[in-house]
Amino acid sequence: MNIRRATLADIPAIMSIVKEAVPLMQAAGNFQWNDSYPNPEAFEGDVALNQLWVADIDGRVAGASAITTEQYPEYEQAGLDISQPAIVTHRLVVSPYYRGLGIAESLLMQAEYEADRRGIPLLRIDTNKENKAAQKLFVKLGYIFAGEIGLAFRPGMRFVCLEKKLT
Repeated sequence: MNIRRATLADIPAIMSIVKEAVPLMQAAGNFQWNDSYPNPEAFEGDVALNQLWVADIDGRVAGASAITTEQYPEYEQAGLDISQPAIVTHRLVVSPYYRGLGIAESLLMQAEYEADRRGIPLLRIDTNKENKAAQKLFVKLGYIFAGEIGLAFRPGMRFVCLEKKLT
């Protein structure tokens, strides 16, 4: 597996993965994503900002995540100080065909590498309150529950925020 920066040419494969993952997420009660989000424009913006990463297995995109410094203002609802610089993972997705191979973990380790490279000792992530599998993975990797929030662009849903401090 190779973790590399995504290009615009990767977006169709990423969108294919999103289309495969959304029905599975919704079947599990997680309605965080739908037909309108995440969309190609979100990933194009990530590529333009040089913050989209993919897991490449034998030339095929198996997963993706945006590794950013973007903290939503709503993080303050969880008691997080958003004036503190943090590396934040958004739009983490793994193809159902490649689950169980450590792809999400590898993408999250890339976030840690980026944090270390930039001298930012804090990682943050959020996910839908119903996404128990993601929460379990984040805790396994050393993230600590920080609180629950609502997001203005996803009305009616609750999200959990987690953070990890690097030493």
